[in-house]
Amino acid sequence: MDFRLDLVPARRKQVIAGLMQLYLYDFTLYTNLEVNQDGVFPGYPGLDDYWRRGTGKYPFLMTHGGHPAGFALVDRLTEPEEGDYYMTEFFVMQKYRRCGLGSWAACELFDRFQGRWKVTQVKKNLPAQAFWRKVIGGYTGQQFEEKIHPSSGNVSQYFTSHKVHAIN
Repeated sequence: MDFRLDLVPARRKQVIAGLMQLYLYDFTLYTNLEVNQDGVFPGYPGLDDYWRRGTGKYPFLMTHGGHPAGFALVDRLTEPEEGDYYMTEFFVMQKYRRCGLGSWAACELFDRFQGRWKVTQVKKNLPAQAFWRKVIGGYTGQQFEEKIHPSSGNVSQYFTSHKVHAIN
């Protein structure tokens, strides 16, 4: 298993911007996203904030065998009733799916950021819902709550993370 999960420094933020194009492409299955006349999806709103100090935003790059394979954007929440952390975006390139990278990276993030989490999936994205139920269920021993947003129909899981891996 040659997986890594690293914070992305500002000098490398283009790797997240590039992978974001692939992520948005995947989302065209579930949303009405369109490319512009140059064949490019619009920039992700607020992406630059992930490299501003004091914003409580954390950009992570997943690699497999040294190659960029996905990313995660984690936000520190300011509304206590929603939790402490929010998995804002999470993407694994299709080539690297079903090899354990996504599950491993999610659990690594839960371990690194101890506290109450919220993870949300788009209503129509049934594969993502199944993935998160499996990963969060396994991580928590099925100790999570799921809610459906009343207007959007998006699905969110709420749970508390704690370091589950023994440290040798």
